[in-house]
Amino acid sequence: MAKPSGAICNLDCTYCFFLSKELLYPDDRFRMADELLENYIRQTIESQQVPEITIAWQGGEPTLMGLDFFRRSVDYAHRYLPEGKGLRFTIQTNGTLLDDEWCTFFAEHGFLVGLSMDGPPAMHDAYRVDKKGRPTAERVIAAADLLRRHEVEFNILCTVHAANATHPVEVYRYFRDVLGVQFIQFIPIVERSSQENLDQANLGWTSGRKGRPLYVNEGSAVTERTVTAEQWGAFLAAVFDEWVHNDVGDVFVQHFDAALASWMGRPPAMCFFNETCGTGVALEHNGDLYSCDHFVEPEHRLGNITQTHMVELMAKPQQRKFGNDKRDTLPQFCLDCDVRFACHGECPKNRFIDTPDGEPGLNFLCEGYKHFFHHIDEPMRLMAETLGRGGAAPEIMDILAERRRALDRAVGRNDPCPCGSGRKYKRCHGR
Repeated sequence: MAKPSGAICNLDCTYCFFLSKELLYPDDRFRMADELLENYIRQTIESQQVPEITIAWQGGEPTLMGLDFFRRSVDYAHRYLPEGKGLRFTIQTNGTLLDDEWCTFFAEHGFLVGLSMDGPPAMHDAYRVDKKGRPTAERVIAAADLLRRHEVEFNILCTVHAANATHPVEVYRYFRDVLGVQFIQFIPIVERSSQENLDQANLGWTSGRKGRPLYVNEGSAVTERTVTAEQWGAFLAAVFDEWVHNDVGDVFVQHFDAALASWMGRPPAMCFFNETCGTGVALEHNGDLYSCDHFVEPEHRLGNITQTHMVELMAKPQQRKFGNDKRDTLPQFCLDCDVRFACHGECPKNRFIDTPDGEPGLNFLCEGYKHFFHHIDEPMRLMAETLGRGGAAPEIMDILAERRRALDRAVGRNDPCPCGSGRKYKRCHGR
């Protein structure tokens, strides 16, 4: 994943720690040179031994590079693409700079666009503002309309934080019913900080703010914007309940797709749920290659692709250790966990609290993930069994509907819910 404009962005999202990464390159122009662009495209194609090559762009805000930059990137990709290979372009954007010309280009070249939006306007605008502090939701809604009008494939990247974490169904229904989105990825906001830097971190990572620290994966404190483990687990579980009863096969939520893969004994498509990681490297605008998008820090710099080929940098012992540490540093608490098969400790960036017996390295969101995975266990088993016998995943909706009808016949609305929650059936599974 390449960042052609580095950490530079036209927005000033309060929780965006990556804005602080500009401190790594003082007095830099933050624009990928054309020679490096060609080098990146060539090396990326040479490094992917798969039928379809993916060229991925992220930021900062990559559209700040201008459309001609991406036209050249497509030209270079077709120049170096071996015969018989496919090509896939992806880009993550806040959408505020998109227009008809951009969307025509995306459609022509089959770009998959990841559009950042955090739910209904009031929730989105809580933290996602521009450089003048103005709300951005209406501009993102306009971008979604443009992408849809030009038939560009896009998904929503929704961060979950203090402003929207307690409104899971409202957020999901907004994307489904108002924006008409089919593909959604939820991303938990976990901003680490040392206790000493916490006051500064709570102010956000806005560019140009005096006293702003460089964000690094250190410290056991978190900002006030951070989603709690309890909120995160409840958020995923509530969205899952809405989805599994109504939208299987029509709406695709990345966490649910990954979970189903795990229940079927297949590798999930999300790096942080795999046993090891280390293939999702991040390229900065000047050619510096880092171990991961979440670890753009001096100690995780692998080298520069203008001096050493990307393949060689990714094969360094440093990077192999980085990827294997995801498995090798799991605390015993995780090794003994009944949902380890689906979680594998999640992302290393979030492993900074102690287990109940005091061992370090537990994921900050652990209790939330355990709640979520236990909550979805039975329907996931049913879906896996259905698919295993040649059925289709949407059949789960009919199975659950019939179970609900049978339960309604057997349990009075004022009786205790059979799930054991202690609540009345009408206020629990009878809603």
